[in-house]
Amino acid sequence: MTEMTMVKAINAGLRRAMADDPKVVVMGEDVGRLGGVFRITDGLLDEFGAARVIDTPLAESGIMGTAVGLALRGYRPVVEIQFDGFVYPAFDQIVCQVAKLHYRTRGNVKMPITIRIPWAGGVGAAEHHSESPEAYFVHTSGLRVIAVSNPQDAYVMLRQAIASDDPVVYFEPKRLYHQKGEVDLDVDLADAPPMGLARVAREGSDVTLLTYGSQVTTALDAAIAAEDEGVSIEVIDLRSLSPVDYRTVTASVRKTGRVVVTHEAAKEAGVGAELVASVTERCFHYLEAPPQRVTGHDIPYPPAKLEKYHIPDLDRILDAVDRVLDKPNSLTGLEEWRTAETGRAGVGGGVL
Repeated sequence: MTEMTMVKAINAGLRRAMADDPKVVVMGEDVGRLGGVFRITDGLLDEFGAARVIDTPLAESGIMGTAVGLALRGYRPVVEIQFDGFVYPAFDQIVCQVAKLHYRTRGNVKMPITIRIPWAGGVGAAEHHSESPEAYFVHTSGLRVIAVSNPQDAYVMLRQAIASDDPVVYFEPKRLYHQKGEVDLDVDLADAPPMGLARVAREGSDVTLLTYGSQVTTALDAAIAAEDEGVSIEVIDLRSLSPVDYRTVTASVRKTGRVVVTHEAAKEAGVGAELVASVTERCFHYLEAPPQRVTGHDIPYPPAKLEKYHIPDLDRILDAVDRVLDKPNSLTGLEEWRTAETGRAGVGGGVL
């Protein structure tokens, strides 16, 4: 086991995948000579050469179109979208081509493309650099969507994504890039948990807390804080957003009878909405309280000085836990509605 940051773990995953398979190529803006804006591809150009580590023009649609052509020729492209908010020019290629070609050709054409997206906020970045677009891709059949939360998963799941014949959108939380953790660099992919499997990050008995990406750390902090008040929270790190491992999710909800979902993306039509609907369908007779969502507000991502009010924090999560436990200090339904409507209108920050 080696202790390393998530940045180093992703770099190691790319290096291992490229060493194992000469058909793996890395491409994106500044990934070669600069080593990426977050230095995730640092050193790969020197090791594998310009034919396999390709600096592209600033044209995401062109990058994705080139990746499609490479995949058709038997390569396994790993595309870096420099920032989450830059993926939209490539959206047409991802949704209309990458996600459809395998189905359209009755399985004769595979699209083994991995789309790496540095994702979400909490780093004081400018507009279009802190967005959470995962729901767009979860809604698109034909794509696998995964979100990592720790260096070990970042390393293993990237290798699994690259080895997969399915196109994979791989979300990596910028807020956790410098979080350190133990990584087994020698793990055999055949022995690793499948990338579609959720992880019980912390066991509990009173409330199930579903989350993914950078919110896993916040959820674990909330579980520790709740323990001081005698509340046992089970934290589920989804890891895969499409498909979702509902076997693990429903087993937890049926045990606790209460569920809270938290993510940084907007609330309306977000991943949390689908999770709540699916959990309710599967666990209705086990639920002791209505499920709660703790999310970003339904606004464009705010300026850096205001993002602390946008990203769900420990207090907002614990308030939702109080609500599913029917504790008297939680917000009433009327107060919640008023606060949510204020946030939707963009007045007063909507700090719920």
